[in-house]
Amino acid sequence: MTAISGWGRYPIIETELISPRTADALRRAVAQGDQAIARGNGRAYGDAAIGVRQTIALVHLDRMRAFDAATGQVTVEAGVLLSDLIAAFLPRGFFPYVVPGTSLVTVGGAIAADVHGKNHHCEGGFGRYVEALLLALPTGEVVRASPDRHPELFRATVGGMGLTGTILEATIRLRPVETGWIRRSTVVVDNLAAAIAALDGSDGATYSVAWIDCLAKGASLGRSLIFLGEHASSDQLDDRQRANRFPLRKPPLSVPVDAPSFVLNHWTVAAFNELYFRAGRRKAGSSMLVPVHPYFFPLDALGGWNRIYGRRGFVQHQCVLPAGTAHATLAQMLDGIARRGGASCLAVLKKLGEGSGALSFPMPGYTLALDFPIGRDLFSFLDELDELVVGAGGRLYLAKDARQSRATFEAGYPDLAGFRDVRRTIDPTAKIKSRLAARLGL
Repeated sequence: MTAISGWGRYPIIETELISPRTADALRRAVAQGDQAIARGNGRAYGDAAIGVRQTIALVHLDRMRAFDAATGQVTVEAGVLLSDLIAAFLPRGFFPYVVPGTSLVTVGGAIAADVHGKNHHCEGGFGRYVEALLLALPTGEVVRASPDRHPELFRATVGGMGLTGTILEATIRLRPVETGWIRRSTVVVDNLAAAIAALDGSDGATYSVAWIDCLAKGASLGRSLIFLGEHASSDQLDDRQRANRFPLRKPPLSVPVDAPSFVLNHWTVAAFNELYFRAGRRKAGSSMLVPVHPYFFPLDALGGWNRIYGRRGFVQHQCVLPAGTAHATLAQMLDGIARRGGASCLAVLKKLGEGSGALSFPMPGYTLALDFPIGRDLFSFLDELDELVVGAGGRLYLAKDARQSRATFEAGYPDLAGFRDVRRTIDPTAKIKSRLAARLGL
């Protein structure tokens, strides 16, 4: 047995870890599995990629199979990292249509979570750009699914958290780009209402995201820096940038040890937020070119950054709220967070559109993501936030979840009948089961 956790390092669970080295070995492992789930690079924050009895690692299935430059379609095994995909194809003028906040996730994991990025408001989630996938079922059968072939199974697999089978390989569509640079502009807003209005007013921008000061109070509640972005064309580069048209990812620094618990507290986070907001204010109205890696994946520059939260780990609370209830509910949440203190400096607000899969997280509205170090009274406080989210018609992101209740989940994902029907059809004896699925009754 092996003790593993998600990226938040909570909970830590013992499981039998299986590491097949070929697609055929993976198919056999799935067919012989006992309450097992697939696991990519371990970047789901909680228990979504930990099996009740067995966990099947995909790290060895990392080969790229085919590429068509005319269509931008690439076929890869499920264990290929987005970082490797970008390293291989950005110099050829292609970039994934959708990337989350880290490039260190596998293609299989990106499909299973239907990950979203800074462009979901206008271009949707990762699942929208999946042309087809090979899925190993618990019976040992391998099925090719697509929007036109086995469409119900395909829709249940996109965002289905690995619960419909194990993805062996996928064909996805890449975006043609002229450079590896992003033209970024900064908008500064002084409160939550202005932040939401600014995101609404930026629907024409391909990429938009807000860093939000979760500890600001009173008239400054929800003050934010909003970063807008577009892929830069070749004629927008200066001579230095043109000589480095597709900048490579720099080797990351690393956090060598677990930080002491006193490092992240109300005072240090408040000080960081104040400095960060002031620095952003100085850039208001400016436009600059930045490489794709620091724009999309700033935390990838710091290896093992989860150790900043200490040896007890952290949880991320990421919710999405419908547009009609978002402002009032976010104000209540931020007020409670500011009064409690101790929240993360990594607070992100984005605008989302419709999800692609039966169990996809996004809905039209706004998503707020906050990290919280594990500590006294945290879980009771998060239960209070959950009540606000459910009352507003929102839900929590399964790829980040480590502790929500079954009642919270079912209230947030009311259209579960079809997904459960697919599950029962392909896996009547529940051979596929993650700790998350067991906790939430999936």
